[in-house]
Amino acid sequence: MSLKAINPANGTLIETYPSLNAEEMDHRIRQANAAQASWQKMSFAERADVLRRVAAQLREEKDTLGKLMTAEMGKPVKEAGPEVEKAAWCAEHYAEHAAGYLADQHLASDASQSYVTYQPLGTVLGILPWNAPLWLAFRFLAPALMAGNTCVMKHDPHVPGCAKAIAEAFGKAGAPEHIMVNLPLENDLAEQAIRHSGIAAVSFTGSDRAGAAVASVAASEIKPAVLELGGSDPLIVLADADLETAADVATLSRIINAGQSCIAAKRIIVEAPVYEIFTQLVERRLTLLKVGDPTAPETDVGPLAREDLRQNLHRQVSATLDAGARCLMGGQPDAGLGYFYPVTLLADVTPEMCAFREETFGPVMVLIKASDADQALALANDTAYGLGAGVWTTNLAQAQRFIRELQAGQVAVNGIVKTDPRLPSGGIKRSGFGRELGPHGIHEFVNAKQVWVK
Repeated sequence: MSLKAINPANGTLIETYPSLNAEEMDHRIRQANAAQASWQKMSFAERADVLRRVAAQLREEKDTLGKLMTAEMGKPVKEAGPEVEKAAWCAEHYAEHAAGYLADQHLASDASQSYVTYQPLGTVLGILPWNAPLWLAFRFLAPALMAGNTCVMKHDPHVPGCAKAIAEAFGKAGAPEHIMVNLPLENDLAEQAIRHSGIAAVSFTGSDRAGAAVASVAASEIKPAVLELGGSDPLIVLADADLETAADVATLSRIINAGQSCIAAKRIIVEAPVYEIFTQLVERRLTLLKVGDPTAPETDVGPLAREDLRQNLHRQVSATLDAGARCLMGGQPDAGLGYFYPVTLLADVTPEMCAFREETFGPVMVLIKASDADQALALANDTAYGLGAGVWTTNLAQAQRFIRELQAGQVAVNGIVKTDPRLPSGGIKRSGFGRELGPHGIHEFVNAKQVWVK
């Protein structure tokens, strides 16, 4: 069995990597289990030293790691380097703050002393997607490792080189052997990995459909899971907003990583008095974007990661146009080599249309007109998803109302929805459960042990 890395810019085979069979997978999980006891006994300071060395190794290899991402999943080179930096930052953040995040919590009771102490669960399985190979890996690895767990990483089969390089970075940094183990697996072995007796908990990032399957298996084994799933994030632009800045942020949020981001602004809901002018503002910005070779420093939008993703995106665009939306630009896939899709702007989208109901994973901006703020809020919440949301307004009272009433795991006011190691991130509804990052993220995979002493 093998994993094939395909260059999405031209459809050619980059390299073939051997994948594990069930027996080999079992061996690697047991290696992580065996390493966990000694890793847990290390102090926070000792574990932090390891994570800092790994971060330094990532920065030393930033160019190589960035090129790997560009080759395997098409990330423009201008975005690849910053992703490596963000992964290193995540490792350093938890190296610095894990001890404080997991400090004993003293609580008054009838005991002489009563408190909660936080201890690792064991070995945690991370099942990761292809769209941010370095960042999403360290979003999982850094808090779990600093809590004293060991980690096994089943990365997406389409980025096997990235997964291998992450594991090698730990070795080059002198990390204790097997605290982080790479599992190059075909997807059909994922369930067996979740059910493995050596796995204590699961972290999954991916689609809501796959997340439902992972959650079901984990629950049947009575194992905790964190799910960060898809999103159809609304970005609401009210009539009093700073339209120029809002248009800048809407454009960036929608096209970063060729639109292949769970927390990207996917439904742009604009209040009627400024709908036409805002449409012109984003159209002007989208027109300036350069689609092409992701290795070129001037490229803004690279290819989609796979041909099936491009086909599905075009299905969504076509169905939305058939239902009456207007196509202001793009809308037809390129005929040349690679899995490119043009930057596309769909206007006058309504709730019954495909691009409103489904998550669109690609450089497609969807504009929706709202008669007033009340309808904008109702449209924003009219979705099965609840990952992130943004609102643009200069009215503080209005902003506070949207913060309270938007059904999402995070809300950005007059800014971009993003992930940050310092702040918790996650969703509600079909966007998942649990939190990653910040103090909340490191508490997901620990035993909050109550202690009572007299």
